[in-house]
Amino acid sequence: MNYSKIKNKRKSRPSSSRRTSSSGNNVRSKRKMESKLDPNLLIKSASQQTVKAFESEYTYSEMNLDSRLKENLACKGYTQPTEIQEASLEALISGKNLVGVASTGTGKTGAFLIPIIQRLLTENTSFTTMVVVPTRELAQQVENEFRSLTKGLNLYVSCFIGGTNVQQDVMKLKRKSHLIVGTPGRLMDMVGKKALKLETVSVLILDEFDRMLDMGFVNDIKKMVALMKNRKQTMLFSATIEKSQKEIIRQMVHNPVEINISTGLTANSSVEQNIIKVSEGENKFDLLMRLMDEEAYHKVIIFAETKRLVDKLSKKLSKAGVANGLIHGNKSQNYRTNAIDQFKKGKMHVLVATDVAARGIDVDNVSHVINYQLPMTMDSYVHRIGRTGRAGKTGKAYTFVG
Repeated sequence: MNYSKIKNKRKSRPSSSRRTSSSGNNVRSKRKMESKLDPNLLIKSASQQTVKAFESEYTYSEMNLDSRLKENLACKGYTQPTEIQEASLEALISGKNLVGVASTGTGKTGAFLIPIIQRLLTENTSFTTMVVVPTRELAQQVENEFRSLTKGLNLYVSCFIGGTNVQQDVMKLKRKSHLIVGTPGRLMDMVGKKALKLETVSVLILDEFDRMLDMGFVNDIKKMVALMKNRKQTMLFSATIEKSQKEIIRQMVHNPVEINISTGLTANSSVEQNIIKVSEGENKFDLLMRLMDEEAYHKVIIFAETKRLVDKLSKKLSKAGVANGLIHGNKSQNYRTNAIDQFKKGKMHVLVATDVAARGIDVDNVSHVINYQLPMTMDSYVHRIGRTGRAGKTGKAYTFVG
């Protein structure tokens, strides 16, 4: 079906619902946020060519790993390493610094957690690892993955993110943690309160580094790195690395092993991509509803650029009888966690979000991603549509243009 123009199958709503802004300030903001993306780049059929997926020659059970770690890997159904996991495992277990580039959904979390756990289980001395991530959801994902991989092994993790009780976080840091994971802002809060002593951190992991730079965390990261006087190993994982970032990375990661599984600059070939042209005066929300009438939407994520528009879309969907959840930076952590949980369980089929959901949310079987607005950058676009077409399945992504 040609989605550059959707057939008018639904009666138009009153013209009053077409307003895109309620004040001149909003209009000015819209101009400032104008995307430079070429919409023609967002039209692509899902790849029909037969590309042999990476398949390791080894299973985890055959590798020289601690038997207890092997058992937990097996319990999670992890039989073979992904490409980034296999390529980085030996270097990381031996304590080398590493810069790894791989697309979203390729197993980067396991790539750094498995060797850290192996070292904790086999080395005579204990050490503290700190994982810094851009979003609360990704921090919780790393925390949960560590807990499941270390079940019964007496290894402990603490997570520090915004939207949680600061005093409880201070108390958590009085207990032993082998892994500390958190977002830059909250981690620096803990440093400022002298609850987190970065000189005790031996291993630093920067995950989704490009996103942290996009979100303005570069100064916090530089401060953390400077305070880690006894750092022995540094790992940096990212889906993209631009030329402008290479000097910053060189300053933080000395003589790294470099692994490049994917440039991350092209969208997943298993995602069918198309645009929806919005003519002047057309009601974009009506187009959205007609689009969702056209196909079977099992799980759909709708992305918008601003928190205000996410709120507005969510309310409109609810009034139209579409059960949905929403995620953006102004929502409490409990609210965001509950929304994701309801979405995962299928209790609601639509999630409306800002880019905070583009990374760090691991939800199976997302059938569609809809960009209600043209994303600001190709990097943002790639990570948004990377929520679908995962684990060998195909997905669909549509972007409103105009």
